[in-house]
Amino acid sequence: MSTAPSFESASYQPPTWEAISQAHARIAPRIHRTPILTSASLDKLAGAGLFFKCENLQKTGSFKIRGAANAILSLSNEQAARGIVTQSSGNHGAAVACAAAWRGVPAYIVMPKNAPAVKIQAIEAYGGKITFCEPKVSSRKETCDRVQAETSAHLVHPYDDDRIIAGQATAAKEFLEEMPDLDAVFAPVSGGGLLSGTCLGAKGLRKEIRIIGCEPARADDAYRSLTSGTLQSLESSDTIADGLRASLSPRTFALLRRHVDRILLVTEEEIIAAARLVWERMKIIVEPSSSVALAPLLKPSVVKSLNLPRRSDGHPPKLGVILSGGNVDLNALPWLP
Repeated sequence: MSTAPSFESASYQPPTWEAISQAHARIAPRIHRTPILTSASLDKLAGAGLFFKCENLQKTGSFKIRGAANAILSLSNEQAARGIVTQSSGNHGAAVACAAAWRGVPAYIVMPKNAPAVKIQAIEAYGGKITFCEPKVSSRKETCDRVQAETSAHLVHPYDDDRIIAGQATAAKEFLEEMPDLDAVFAPVSGGGLLSGTCLGAKGLRKEIRIIGCEPARADDAYRSLTSGTLQSLESSDTIADGLRASLSPRTFALLRRHVDRILLVTEEEIIAAARLVWERMKIIVEPSSSVALAPLLKPSVVKSLNLPRRSDGHPPKLGVILSGGNVDLNALPWLP
């Protein structure tokens, strides 16, 4: 009963620049144009100039409101009136609940029962109606299908939807509008909506820019998919980056195969260390899923391995990092005993 746009791999055409620009115009009055921050101490560790797009300061605490708002605000009144249904580990669910509240319609959110309490509370605060499921990809889908059948609500998938991808692309669009000479952008990858959008939004303004996906080694389906050339699934994962436990869809896999330059893997220890470093040095809150995009850059060999062209001004490369969210359970910080 899915009402997401259909996908046919052989003929798939990703969202156009016009669709991304329309999405940006649609959601701009509702969201924050998030700041770009820097840190001299992190620059020194990375051996590069780092620029952080702070989606952790976005409404609902993550980039997810961009895609959810674009999808839900673009629905007809008849479509929206039935309510919205989705599956989510937390951030997308909160974004859908928030955007559905803007439309004055109910939101039905399917969540794994091991989702962080802070994300459950956020969804409930926005008025979302939660149904819990087992922490497996198959259980999420089966439960979401059942809730949709019971409610006749309109499906807004967290990443397997061109409206979502176009919305997520607006973060990179803003990034490059303000920092047009970035050499590369680093973003986390899970289902692939943000990374797909980052490819389209950044390369739409700077064709030669490198796009680097960053992924937990414990949830490495994107790395395995792009390395093997065939879509790999991930039924479940225990990575601390709870927002990165989904798998690519055929849609996002097709898009990333065309546009992403590389996927880098990081360990659990590297994820935690990077998150703590951002808290300590930048004085902002990021969740582990966010720090996955910084973690590879704390290894000096990574920047060199990218073989970026030498900048004409003689300065180190300028690298953009998308901090995807900041929804953290303060009672369960990963570096606490």
